[in-house]
Amino acid sequence: MIVDLVVDADGFYPWMRRLADELAMTHDVRVRRSGGGEPLPSVVATLLALEDIVYRRQTRRHRRLPAEGLTNGDAEIADVALLLGRERTVSPARLVLRPRFAGGLGDLAIFDALLAGVSPPIVIEDVAGGVALSSGTASLETADCLLAGLDSIGSRTALLLEQAIRRPAPPSRAAASLRAADAIGPARAAKSLARGLASRSARALYRLCCHAPHWRIGWRLTDEDVWSRRDLGGTRWTALPDPGHRFYADPFAIVWQGRHFLFFEDLDHRTGKGIISFAEIVDGVPGPVTPVLEEAWHLSYPFLFERNGEIFMIPESSACRDVAVYRAVEFPHRWERHAQLLSGVEAADATLVEHGDRWWMFAVTRPNTGGYSDTLSIWHAPDPFGPWQAHAGNPLLIDPATARPAGQFVRIGGQLMRPVQDCTDGYGAALGLACVDRLDVEGFSQTVETILRPGTHWPGRKLHTLNKAARLEVIDGCILRPKVRSMATLADRFYRPD
Repeated sequence: MIVDLVVDADGFYPWMRRLADELAMTHDVRVRRSGGGEPLPSVVATLLALEDIVYRRQTRRHRRLPAEGLTNGDAEIADVALLLGRERTVSPARLVLRPRFAGGLGDLAIFDALLAGVSPPIVIEDVAGGVALSSGTASLETADCLLAGLDSIGSRTALLLEQAIRRPAPPSRAAASLRAADAIGPARAAKSLARGLASRSARALYRLCCHAPHWRIGWRLTDEDVWSRRDLGGTRWTALPDPGHRFYADPFAIVWQGRHFLFFEDLDHRTGKGIISFAEIVDGVPGPVTPVLEEAWHLSYPFLFERNGEIFMIPESSACRDVAVYRAVEFPHRWERHAQLLSGVEAADATLVEHGDRWWMFAVTRPNTGGYSDTLSIWHAPDPFGPWQAHAGNPLLIDPATARPAGQFVRIGGQLMRPVQDCTDGYGAALGLACVDRLDVEGFSQTVETILRPGTHWPGRKLHTLNKAARLEVIDGCILRPKVRSMATLADRFYRPD
């Protein structure tokens, strides 16, 4: 199959080159430049040049590539044309797809949204039919500048385009009419640059004065949990004490032989590397924090499950691009690597559930660049130890508000539910309670019913994990943790749960 990528005459971006390379593995790909059109406004070009001076390391890998060597066309009509520029290009291809960004086209529409401080909704349009084939929203959690933001959005656009080519889905709605990007004048550009510099300075000051980010764990023994209440009230939460230079996050609870344990990520601020530790709750009092699993790479999110009378753990290990399961040789202290479930994939927060006649694994994946929390992929298998098969619809979601797992699945009245991270306002900013409406080999859908945020019952800045075993319920959250001990004591008082 012949695929044409049609880009602007004044240049194109690395995400487009990566898309071309990916498609070229299975198709005959031609990168063409459009016949003309207006160049990028000088104000935007100047802003990008200024950002290049300020953020040189971040912008270097995202700079535009020259289009001079590209052809304007070819005698042979393509099977598929991807119109990636800002112009309303026409193509004779049999299938013509065009990404739209908040209704606009090309890099100018993306810059328009980024200057407004938002990630634009991405819609893949079948131009001939005037219908939307798929949609998503990219996370901007790794985007410190305009070009990085454009690359994050572009990389997720590429996933949606690949998906549309691979298996065009029946359109669900008519595409909205085209919208022109707002004019980008000098004042707006200067405001964006000033906002970026101020944000960068604030983060530097924050990290100078505080351990950042600093997560903590809350636990309680309760008969009325978050799932039944749909809020964080009820029995008072107790924060698990930490030594200050380490943070605790991603708690999972388990009851074994009548004893209550919580396992969690234990990260040393001095190294930035996480290990897995546990604490036992005895008579309502947490015991000492004990490290149990460390690898050469970062570990977090220790998902726990029981199988045939044994305890297993799947810690997040995306840094080494695999998903592995560990077996408790001597619970809770000794663990050994039992099997590799997935390899060659950057998958985070793997969460298993048995549903129907199969096991399902949910995780957020990062196939190239961009954010860590917006792309949900699913695998299925006859057994939790595999063999695991990728869902035909992967990625099932591209949405920072609903993609990333936030803990184990639960069943309420026979209905399968899952907690999700709402990263709309940043990584781990809030937690959603979602109803799984469909989960089978043909598709997946969910409905978020409740959004939970830190408040008086659990003060802090973020909230991104919820788990429970019997009466032991656990959550986590992010707080300010000053490096000066006296200030840290005051902060602990300020963040004490009501």
